[in-house]
Amino acid sequence: MKKIALICVIIFIASFSWASGQDKIVVAAKGKTAASEVSEVAARAPYFLIFDESGKFLGAVENPYMASKGGAGTAVVSFLAQKGATMVVAGEFGSNMTNALSSKGMRFLKFQGSAEEGLKRALREMNQ
Repeated sequence: MKKIALICVIIFIASFSWASGQDKIVVAAKGKTAASEVSEVAARAPYFLIFDESGKFLGAVENPYMASKGGAGTAVVSFLAQKGATMVVAGEFGSNMTNALSSKGMRFLKFQGSAEEGLKRALREMNQ
């Protein structure tokens, strides 16, 4: 019983520190680096580049839903929410994806250009 209580406390502390206001910006991209171009369609991006609220690169993840036949937008939103995303940058967003983003309180930004420039624009918007 004590072990279960200890595990619950550890999980609670870990989830609290993870959710302690660290905004994460996700850029849908064609490649794994900030020099990559922003993907035209968010749900079909090959990669998602994850940055913290100061613009520090945290890593790139492959999009597991890139080749999905349907429902990719809502699936991607759930996937990115699990990664802690609070804003998503992409060339375009489908209506199902924008609805899913809004329902989770996540912001989105349409942007064309490099992932690095998209990140800079997102940081400016978050700080307004």
